[in-house]
Amino acid sequence: MIIPKLNGKGRMADIPLSSEAKITVERRDEIVLIGVNRPQIYNRFDPDAFFGLAKAYYDFDNDPSLRAAVLFGHGENFSRGIDVEAFAPLAKAGTPFAMKDGMLDPFAKAQQLSKPLIAVVHGDTWNMGHELHLVADIRVASADVRFGQDENTHGRFPGGGATIRFPREAGWGNAMRYMLTGEHWGAEEALQMGVIQEIAPNPAKALEAGIGLAQKIAGCGPLGIKTTLESAHLSINQSEEAAFVKLEEQFGGLFHTEDFIEGRKAEAEGRSPVYQGK
Repeated sequence: MIIPKLNGKGRMADIPLSSEAKITVERRDEIVLIGVNRPQIYNRFDPDAFFGLAKAYYDFDNDPSLRAAVLFGHGENFSRGIDVEAFAPLAKAGTPFAMKDGMLDPFAKAQQLSKPLIAVVHGDTWNMGHELHLVADIRVASADVRFGQDENTHGRFPGGGATIRFPREAGWGNAMRYMLTGEHWGAEEALQMGVIQEIAPNPAKALEAGIGLAQKIAGCGPLGIKTTLESAHLSINQSEEAAFVKLEEQFGGLFHTEDFIEGRKAEAEGRSPVYQGK
């Protein structure tokens, strides 16, 4: 197993596609592509792949040169979810998803990424795969996507956050229809429910669209992007009141940054701003 890591300069290191890499990492200037790579088993997550993703998320969040990430799947599917047999020993021990130092929980149960994550899904996107997709800030799907949250048909339970995020995103009745029956659904249904923001005609175009969105985000002021996520998460995780209390401080604070000055200067000069995150 090849483990994601920061290099000596604090930058997220590339992990090229290979049979040994269960998680791939490809830097493209200020964005990074993070790929799930177990196509021989429908990109099901074993502990190595899951904790490798947790390490990749941590490294992305702590690399100041990166501003957005794109999560996608190699092969014919995004992911059919958990590799049940591989996780069985950890599940029986009662700590299947326990994080270690240098990891950030991909389910975002206690801590969210401070920078934007875009999920690009195609083919089978089931159970844990769907839950990881729900964590993303923006979601793009290929027209061939097949969503599923059918743990209850297997005597299990959606343990990665779908019981919380799916009703919030899609509405109670929509989420319960699929979680309680185990029925699968497609891109059009997901778009109607608001769970995805864009449908592309095929997996390649979906990834292209996700990368395009990430590049647009990377062109914005990173301090403003980070504060936007922080405020929105605060309203959900605590309350709207808590988020409103901090708005004036957050808004005023950005007026004293170099990025704010650069934005004003670029606008006056009729050029694209070059933000430094300062």
